[in-house]
Amino acid sequence: MFSKGQTIFAIVFAISFIITMFFMYRKDANIHKKNYKGVKWVLLGFLLFILFLFLIKTVIKE
Repeated sequence: MFSKGQTIFAIVFAISFIITMFFMYRKDANIHKKNYKGVKWVLLGFLLFILFLFLIKTVIKE
């Protein structure tokens, strides 16, 4: 489906993209800790809301 050159390019691109993303994340890790302190609670609230909707759906269906 793909030529040998396209496959090599895709592999090299993916590896370089992953490495770049890793180093950029490490560089910004301190900023993320400062700016996104309460994100865990928002995620927990969102997951609980989805669970609540699922429970309502199953109770109404029965």
